[in-house]
Amino acid sequence: MNKYILLAMLSLSSIASAQNTLTEQEKKEGWQLLFDGKTIEHWRNFKKDDLSPQWVVKDGAMVKLKKGGDIVTKEKYENFDFKMEWKIAEGGNSGIFILANETDADKKIYSRAPELQILDNERHSDRKLATHRSGSLYDMIAAPAASQKKAGEWNTVRIRFVDRHLKVWQNGVVAFEVKLGSPEWQKALDGSKFKTWKGFGETLTGHIGIQEHGDQVSLRNLRILKLPATAKN
Repeated sequence: MNKYILLAMLSLSSIASAQNTLTEQEKKEGWQLLFDGKTIEHWRNFKKDDLSPQWVVKDGAMVKLKKGGDIVTKEKYENFDFKMEWKIAEGGNSGIFILANETDADKKIYSRAPELQILDNERHSDRKLATHRSGSLYDMIAAPAASQKKAGEWNTVRIRFVDRHLKVWQNGVVAFEVKLGSPEWQKALDGSKFKTWKGFGETLTGHIGIQEHGDQVSLRNLRILKLPATAKN
Protein backbone atom coordinates (compact mmCIF):
# COMPACT_ATOMS: atom_id res chain seq x y z
CA MET A 1 0.00 0.00 0.00
CA ASN A 2 1.23 3.47 -0.87
CA LYS A 3 2.64 5.04 2.31
CA TYR A 4 0.78 8.30 1.67
CA ILE A 5 -2.53 6.47 1.39
CA LEU A 6 -1.72 4.60 4.61
CA LEU A 7 -0.89 7.84 6.42
CA ALA A 8 -4.13 9.40 5.20
CA MET A 9 -6.13 6.41 6.40
CA LEU A 10 -4.43 6.50 9.79
CA SER A 11 -5.10 10.22 10.05
CA LEU A 12 -8.80 9.76 9.28
CA SER A 13 -8.98 6.91 11.77
CA SER A 14 -7.39 9.11 14.44
CA ILE A 15 -9.89 11.91 13.77
CA ALA A 16 -12.83 9.49 13.91
CA SER A 17 -11.65 7.98 17.18
CA ALA A 18 -11.35 11.45 18.72
CA GLN A 19 -15.02 12.21 18.10
CA ASN A 20 -17.42 12.05 21.05
CA THR A 21 -14.62 11.85 23.61
CA LEU A 22 -13.30 14.20 26.27
CA THR A 23 -9.75 15.48 26.33
CA GLU A 24 -7.72 15.02 29.49
CA GLN A 25 -8.11 18.73 30.19
CA GLU A 26 -11.89 18.52 29.81
CA LYS A 27 -11.99 15.58 32.20
CA LYS A 28 -10.04 17.58 34.78
CA GLU A 29 -12.40 20.53 34.38
CA GLY A 30 -15.46 18.34 34.90
CA TRP A 31 -17.01 18.20 31.44
CA GLN A 32 -19.61 15.49 30.85
CA LEU A 33 -20.33 13.76 27.54
CA LEU A 34 -23.98 13.83 26.50
CA PHE A 35 -23.32 11.40 23.64
CA ASP A 36 -20.55 8.80 23.46
CA GLY A 37 -20.97 7.87 19.79
CA LYS A 38 -22.65 4.58 20.67
CA THR A 39 -25.81 5.16 22.69
CA ILE A 40 -28.27 8.02 23.25
CA GLU A 41 -28.72 7.24 26.94
CA HIS A 42 -28.62 10.87 28.14
CA TRP A 43 -31.67 11.87 26.08
CA ARG A 44 -35.40 11.16 25.93
CA ASN A 45 -38.39 12.61 24.14
CA PHE A 46 -40.05 15.74 25.51
CA LYS A 47 -42.57 14.76 28.23
CA LYS A 48 -41.77 11.07 27.65
CA ASP A 49 -39.77 8.49 29.58
CA ASP A 50 -38.15 6.95 26.53
CA LEU A 51 -36.71 7.85 23.13
CA SER A 52 -38.31 7.43 19.70
CA PRO A 53 -36.66 4.76 17.49
CA GLN A 54 -36.42 7.48 14.83
CA TRP A 55 -33.45 8.84 16.79
CA VAL A 56 -30.54 6.55 15.93
CA VAL A 57 -26.76 6.34 16.07
CA LYS A 58 -25.19 6.45 12.61
CA ASP A 59 -21.53 6.95 11.73
CA GLY A 60 -20.72 8.23 15.21
CA ALA A 61 -23.55 10.78 15.27
CA MET A 62 -27.01 11.11 16.80
CA VAL A 63 -29.33 11.25 13.80
CA LYS A 64 -33.04 12.02 13.60
CA LEU A 65 -34.51 10.17 10.65
CA LYS A 66 -38.23 10.81 10.20
CA LYS A 67 -40.58 12.22 12.83
CA GLY A 68 -38.62 11.46 15.98
CA GLY A 69 -40.14 14.20 18.14
CA ASP A 70 -38.44 16.87 20.22
CA ILE A 71 -35.88 15.48 22.65
CA VAL A 72 -34.40 16.75 25.92
CA THR A 73 -31.54 15.86 28.21
CA LYS A 74 -32.57 13.67 31.11
CA GLU A 75 -30.94 16.15 33.46
CA LYS A 76 -31.74 19.82 34.05
CA TYR A 77 -29.07 22.52 34.05
CA GLU A 78 -28.84 25.97 35.59
CA ASN A 79 -25.47 27.58 34.84
CA PHE A 80 -23.56 25.73 32.14
CA ASP A 81 -21.22 25.66 29.16
CA PHE A 82 -22.57 23.42 26.37
CA LYS A 83 -20.81 22.44 23.15
CA MET A 84 -21.86 20.33 20.17
CA GLU A 85 -21.62 19.96 16.40
CA TRP A 86 -24.59 19.77 14.05
CA LYS A 87 -25.26 19.05 10.40
CA ILE A 88 -28.59 19.72 8.70
CA ALA A 89 -30.00 18.10 5.55
CA GLU A 90 -30.66 20.22 2.45
CA GLY A 91 -33.67 22.45 3.01
CA GLY A 92 -33.69 21.43 6.67
CA ASN A 93 -34.73 23.16 9.88
CA SER A 94 -34.12 22.29 13.54
CA GLY A 95 -33.03 24.05 16.70
CA ILE A 96 -31.40 23.84 20.12
CA PHE A 97 -33.50 24.79 23.13
CA ILE A 98 -32.17 25.87 26.51
CA LEU A 99 -33.98 26.06 29.85
CA ALA A 100 -36.77 23.79 28.58
CA ASN A 101 -39.30 22.58 31.14
CA GLU A 102 -42.19 20.12 31.19
CA THR A 103 -44.83 21.66 33.44
CA ASP A 104 -48.48 22.17 32.54
CA ALA A 105 -47.46 25.63 31.28
CA ASP A 106 -45.15 24.01 28.74
CA LYS A 107 -47.60 22.61 26.19
CA LYS A 108 -44.77 22.50 23.66
CA ILE A 109 -41.02 22.47 24.18
CA TYR A 110 -40.85 25.99 22.76
CA SER A 111 -43.61 27.42 24.98
CA ARG A 112 -41.08 29.13 27.27
CA ALA A 113 -37.66 27.91 26.12
CA PRO A 114 -35.41 30.15 23.97
CA GLU A 115 -34.17 28.51 20.76
CA LEU A 116 -30.88 28.66 18.89
CA GLN A 117 -31.75 28.17 15.24
CA ILE A 118 -30.40 25.36 13.03
CA LEU A 119 -31.20 25.95 9.34
CA ASP A 120 -30.16 25.44 5.74
CA ASN A 121 -29.74 29.15 5.00
CA GLU A 122 -29.59 28.62 1.24
CA ARG A 123 -32.79 26.65 0.67
CA HIS A 124 -35.21 26.92 3.58
CA SER A 125 -37.86 29.65 3.32
CA ASP A 126 -36.95 30.93 6.81
CA ARG A 127 -33.69 32.26 5.34
CA LYS A 128 -35.60 35.40 4.33
CA LEU A 129 -35.58 36.61 7.94
CA ALA A 130 -32.17 37.30 9.50
CA THR A 131 -33.37 36.21 12.95
CA HIS A 132 -34.42 32.84 11.53
CA ARG A 133 -31.03 31.89 10.08
CA SER A 134 -28.66 29.43 11.74
CA GLY A 135 -27.01 30.58 14.95
CA SER A 136 -29.66 33.20 15.66
CA LEU A 137 -31.69 33.46 18.84
CA TYR A 138 -34.81 32.45 16.96
CA ASP A 139 -37.01 35.40 15.96
CA MET A 140 -35.14 37.66 18.38
CA ILE A 141 -31.44 38.29 17.64
CA ALA A 142 -29.73 37.60 14.29
CA ALA A 143 -26.38 35.83 14.06
CA PRO A 144 -23.71 37.29 11.73
CA ALA A 145 -23.46 35.73 8.27
CA ALA A 146 -19.76 35.04 8.89
CA SER A 147 -20.75 32.34 11.40
CA GLN A 148 -22.89 30.34 8.96
CA LYS A 149 -22.04 27.31 6.78
CA LYS A 150 -23.84 25.40 4.03
CA ALA A 151 -26.18 22.44 4.52
CA GLY A 152 -24.33 19.14 4.78
CA GLU A 153 -21.34 20.71 6.55
CA TRP A 154 -20.57 20.22 10.23
CA ASN A 155 -21.07 23.32 12.37
CA THR A 156 -19.75 23.91 15.88
CA VAL A 157 -21.84 25.66 18.51
CA ARG A 158 -21.10 26.72 22.06
CA ILE A 159 -23.76 27.97 24.46
CA ARG A 160 -22.68 29.50 27.75
CA PHE A 161 -25.34 30.50 30.27
CA VAL A 162 -24.38 32.00 33.64
CA ASP A 163 -26.62 34.03 35.94
CA ARG A 164 -29.01 35.06 33.12
CA HIS A 165 -26.12 35.94 30.80
CA LEU A 166 -26.37 34.03 27.51
CA LYS A 167 -23.50 33.96 25.03
CA VAL A 168 -23.44 31.80 21.89
CA TRP A 169 -20.67 31.04 19.41
CA GLN A 170 -21.24 29.39 16.02
CA ASN A 171 -18.22 28.09 14.11
CA GLY A 172 -15.94 30.09 16.39
CA VAL A 173 -17.74 33.40 15.80
CA VAL A 174 -19.84 35.10 18.48
CA ALA A 175 -23.42 34.69 17.22
CA PHE A 176 -25.05 36.82 19.91
CA GLU A 177 -24.79 37.82 23.56
CA VAL A 178 -27.64 38.96 25.79
CA LYS A 179 -28.76 38.92 29.41
CA LEU A 180 -32.21 37.49 30.01
CA GLY A 181 -34.50 40.14 31.49
CA SER A 182 -32.27 43.04 30.41
CA PRO A 183 -33.55 46.02 28.37
CA GLU A 184 -31.82 44.52 25.30
CA TRP A 185 -33.60 41.20 25.89
CA GLN A 186 -36.94 42.93 26.38
CA LYS A 187 -36.53 44.90 23.16
CA ALA A 188 -35.78 41.73 21.20
CA LEU A 189 -38.69 39.95 22.89
CA ASP A 190 -41.12 42.79 22.14
CA GLY A 191 -40.20 42.60 18.46
CA SER A 192 -40.73 38.85 18.25
CA LYS A 193 -43.60 36.36 18.00
CA PHE A 194 -43.01 35.57 21.69
CA LYS A 195 -44.05 39.01 22.94
CA THR A 196 -47.36 37.75 24.36
CA TRP A 197 -46.17 34.26 25.33
CA LYS A 198 -46.56 34.07 29.09
CA GLY A 199 -43.32 33.25 30.92
CA PHE A 200 -41.17 33.03 27.80
CA GLY A 201 -37.48 33.04 28.73
CA GLU A 202 -38.21 33.47 32.43
CA THR A 203 -37.18 30.05 33.74
CA LEU A 204 -33.54 29.90 34.80
CA THR A 205 -33.20 26.12 35.09
CA GLY A 206 -34.15 23.51 32.53
CA HIS A 207 -33.25 20.87 29.97
CA ILE A 208 -31.21 21.21 26.79
CA GLY A 209 -33.49 20.26 23.90
CA ILE A 210 -33.31 19.45 20.19
CA GLN A 211 -36.20 20.40 17.94
CA GLU A 212 -38.23 18.08 15.71
CA HIS A 213 -39.02 19.94 12.50
CA GLY A 214 -39.51 17.04 10.08
CA ASP A 215 -35.97 17.20 8.66
CA GLN A 216 -32.92 15.02 9.18
CA VAL A 217 -30.39 16.50 11.56
CA SER A 218 -27.13 14.95 12.80
CA LEU A 219 -25.38 15.77 16.08
CA ARG A 220 -22.03 14.81 17.59
CA ASN A 221 -19.50 15.84 20.24
CA LEU A 222 -22.20 16.93 22.68
CA ARG A 223 -20.72 17.88 26.04
CA ILE A 224 -21.61 20.06 28.99
CA LEU A 225 -19.89 21.65 31.97
CA LYS A 226 -21.88 22.70 35.02
CA LEU A 227 -20.81 26.12 36.26
CA PRO A 228 -21.24 28.09 39.49
CA ALA A 229 -23.36 31.25 39.33
CA THR A 230 -20.16 33.18 40.07
CA ALA A 231 -18.37 31.94 36.92
CA LYS A 232 -17.03 34.62 34.60
CA ASN A 233 -19.04 35.22 31.43
